Amino acid sequence: MKIFLTGANGFIGSKLVSELIDAGHQVLGLTRSDAGVQQLIAAGAEAYRGDLEDLNSLRVGAAGCDGVIHTAFNHNFANYTANCDQDRRVIETLGAALQGSNRPLVITSTTLFGEAIPGQLADEDVFNAQHSNPRVTSEIAAQTMIDRGQNVSLVRLSQIHDTHRQGLVTFLVQLAQQTGQSAYVENGANRWSAAHVSDTVHLFRLAVEKQIAGACYHATAEEGVSVRSIAETIGQRLNLPVISLSKEAAIPHFGWLNGFVSKNMIASSAKTKKRLNWHTNRPKILTDVSNLNIETI
Repeated sequence: MKIFLTGANGFIGSKLVSELIDAGHQVLGLTRSDAGVQQLIAAGAEAYRGDLEDLNSLRVGAAGCDGVIHTAFNHNFANYTANCDQDRRVIETLGAALQGSNRPLVITSTTLFGEAIPGQLADEDVFNAQHSNPRVTSEIAAQTMIDRGQNVSLVRLSQIHDTHRQGLVTFLVQLAQQTGQSAYVENGANRWSAAHVSDTVHLFRLAVEKQIAGACYHATAEEGVSVRSIAETIGQRLNLPVISLSKEAAIPHFGWLNGFVSKNMIASSAKTKKRLNWHTNRPKILTDVSNLNIETI
């Protein structure tokens, strides 16, 4: 297949390029910079100049390919709501470019939307369209396309990690460096699910190859790791004190992260593993945090 890949120079996308090419696929990678063009060419992909704001460039890129994987997302959390709205527009544009065909579109979401009730174990067969997280509009857009018969599937992410980046944990590391202490809220017993980036890109490949319309998959290798254990591992790696904060003290300390850091964000991938024969065998998140490459933070 020739696959149009957004986010091709990103944390997940750059590794997905190699995963796809090694499996015999061609990749047309979306990039907005000269450096990105060179990175894609070096990886064996074809570079395509465009931008998430340039919806016409997305239409043209998707129209010339056998399938699309959308991994790009603007992770500037100061503008999170606006970025979620942009993601919805991108998904709608990609879907429109594929409408009338059976070509697959795989979009990226988060396991939060598999929670029937916030904080419960997320399930692949659950979609909570009333979830308070504004990125829910991305899944609503995907579901609209599925309902009209399009070949759309979803990969929901946990905390995706290696020794360079770890999802939201990266921001906890940066905050610990800035404040001189690694913190958690109250007893820190709330848990976050996680998966290694190499296992994750393998899942994306299986999803686009399987082409099951309406399918939802969870990139989850660990159902839940306590935030306290994450904070303690960060403290050990950075040689910083580890502290517990009250809910009141956590608000100014964590800032925008406070909306996540005291929550359960746990997920099952049992159905994903069964349906795709997906196996996870890479290092766990605490191992990667323990071996964190501090120079890349």
